[in-house]
Amino acid sequence: MPTKLQVLEQYFGYPAFRPGQEELIDALLDHRDAVGIMPTGAGKSLCYQVPALLMEGITLVVSPLISLMKDQVAALVQNGVRGAYLNSSLSWNQYQAALRNARAGVYKIIYVAPERLLTPEFQNFAQNAVISMVTVDEAHCVSQWGQDFRPSYLSIPEFVETLPQRPVVSAFTATATPRVRNDILSLLALRDPWITVTSFDRPNLYLEVRRPKDRLQETLGLLAEHREKSGIIYCATRKAVEDVCAALQEHGYAATRYHAGLTDQERQKNQEDFLYDRASVMVATNAFGMGIDKSNVGFVIHYNMPKDLESYYQEAGRAGRDGQPAECFLLYNGQDVGLNRFLFSRSEENQDLDEKALEQLTQLNERRLQAMTNYCHTTACLREYILHYFGEHAPTQCGNCYNCTGHFQQVDITSEGRDILSCVRYLRQRFGMKMVLDVLRGSKSEKVLRMGFDKLPIHGKLAHYKEDALREMVNALLLQGFLTQSGGEFPTLALGPRAEDLLRGQESVYMRLRSEEAPEPVRRFPRDVPKSDPALLKRLRELRTTLSRSQNIPMYIIFSNATLEAMAAYQPTTPAEFLEIPGVGQAKLQKYGKAFLDAISHWKEEQTGS
Repeated sequence: MPTKLQVLEQYFGYPAFRPGQEELIDALLDHRDAVGIMPTGAGKSLCYQVPALLMEGITLVVSPLISLMKDQVAALVQNGVRGAYLNSSLSWNQYQAALRNARAGVYKIIYVAPERLLTPEFQNFAQNAVISMVTVDEAHCVSQWGQDFRPSYLSIPEFVETLPQRPVVSAFTATATPRVRNDILSLLALRDPWITVTSFDRPNLYLEVRRPKDRLQETLGLLAEHREKSGIIYCATRKAVEDVCAALQEHGYAATRYHAGLTDQERQKNQEDFLYDRASVMVATNAFGMGIDKSNVGFVIHYNMPKDLESYYQEAGRAGRDGQPAECFLLYNGQDVGLNRFLFSRSEENQDLDEKALEQLTQLNERRLQAMTNYCHTTACLREYILHYFGEHAPTQCGNCYNCTGHFQQVDITSEGRDILSCVRYLRQRFGMKMVLDVLRGSKSEKVLRMGFDKLPIHGKLAHYKEDALREMVNALLLQGFLTQSGGEFPTLALGPRAEDLLRGQESVYMRLRSEEAPEPVRRFPRDVPKSDPALLKRLRELRTTLSRSQNIPMYIIFSNATLEAMAAYQPTTPAEFLEIPGVGQAKLQKYGKAFLDAISHWKEEQTGS
C-alpha cells in the first residue's frame, strides 16, 4: 500500500504538500468528515484526490459545472488516474456505458452533477457500489447567503443518507465568509468535521484599481502590454461582452466570448477554444469560470466592478493558478454601483424565499456591494482590505498592489470635509451623493431651484472643485466613518459616527491622491525558481503546443507554465532529474519524458556547438 507522499509524487509530481493539504488528507484517511476553505490555486483538488486513491472504494465528487468536471477528469487521466464524469453532456448510451464501467470498478473518482444524485439510474448504481467518500466541490453553493447558491446542493445530505453505509464526507470552497462556513457545516450535515481555513493570500497576484475615462481604450492598452499572455475580461452585462469582444477582434486579438445568452454549443466551443489556447482572451460575464482549472491565465481584467468581494476574488483568482506572477485590474466607474443595484432588483434567483428572508438577503447584498465599492476607493493596501474582509489578519503593506507600490500624496481635506458634512446636514440627510455635489458646486438645476437649495448658505461653497474630485472626498469620508450611506435603489447620505467631532473642529481628515505624473510602480513578485533560459523556454513551449494539438488536450494539462519554467531553469537530462521538476510524476515521465528530455539535450548541444 503506497503512502500519501508516494501517491502525491507518483501521480501528481510534487515532492511535498502545500500548507493545509496534509492535515485535511490525514483527517479523511482517518474516516473523519472534513472542510477545506482554501483560495483558488491552493490545491484543493489534491486534498480529496490523494485520499481517494488510497481508499478502498469509489470517491464521488459533486460538482456544479460540466466544464469543471471535464477539466478535472482530463487532468486525472493525464496523471495516470482512471476517472469519469456523469452529467447532461453525455448521451444516454454514453451515460449507461459510464455507469457499467463504474459498477465494474474501472474508476476511482467519479464526478457527478448534484441534480443526478437522486435519479433512479444513479441511485441504482450507488446502492450497489462501494462508495468510500463523497466530496462536495464549490461547497458555498449550498448556502443561500453564498454568491452562487444552487438549491440542488441541498439534496446532498439526503443522498448520503440513502447509501447502505455512510461514507466520509468532505467539502471544499475557495471563498466563504463565516456565515457561509456555518451553512456548509450544518446544511451538509457534517459530523465532527476537521476544518482547515488556509490563508486567502495569493502573493503572486498584483492588484490594481483604475478609473479610466474610456474603459475600452484602457483595456486595449492593457492587452497591448500582455500580448503573449492568456487572460480573462469580465463584464457585468451580455451587451458589454458582445461589444468588448467585437472590438478586440477588430484590433486583431484572438478573443472569444461567453455568456448565458449563447447556445450551449457555442458556449462549449468558445470555452474549449480558450482552454486549448486557440483564443488567448476570454470576454465573459460571471457565468464563466467557477472551477475553471486553466493554470496559465496571466491576467484578469474586470471591465465593470463586480457585485461583491467574494465574486471579485474568486474571478481574479483565476489568474496565476500555476504560481507564476499574474495581474488583476479592476476598471471602476461610479455607475457600476447603480448597475449592480439594478441587476440585484431584476435577479430571478432566490425568488422562492419568504418575504423576511428576501429582505435579509437584500440587506446582505447591499452590505456586500458597499464593501466592494469601498475596495475601489480605498488608498490603503488592497490585499489587506480583501484579507480583512475574509476575517484574516494581514500586513498593512503587501508590496504587490498599486496602493503599496504606486505614488500618492497625502492631502488635508478637513475644511472641505466640514463643508460636505454641513451640506448633508442642511439637506436633512434625505438626499444622495448627486444632490449633495450639485448643491456644493452651485448647480442651478430645476430640482435644486424647486427645492430652494440655492438659498442655502452652503450652496456653491465648493464650486471651484470638479465633480469627480468632490466625489473622491465624499468616498474618503464614507471610508473613514464621517459619513454613512443607506442601501436601496436610491441611497442617501447621512452623518456618520465621527461627523460631530469633525464639525466641532476636534478631528482632521486626510486622503491619499494618486500623483498624476508618477513613474510606473515597481512590482515585487515572489519567485522560487531560478531564472529560466528564454530560448529554451520558447522551445519547450513550442513542443508543448505540438503535443497539445496532436492529442487535442489543453496545453496546461500537459505541463503548466511553472513546470516549463522549472525545466528551462534546471535543464534536466535524465529521467531521474526530470522527476525532480515540480509537476512531473511517473505518468507524465512515461508520456512526455523522452520528448522533453530530447528537446533539452538538443538545445544544450546547440549551445556548446557539438
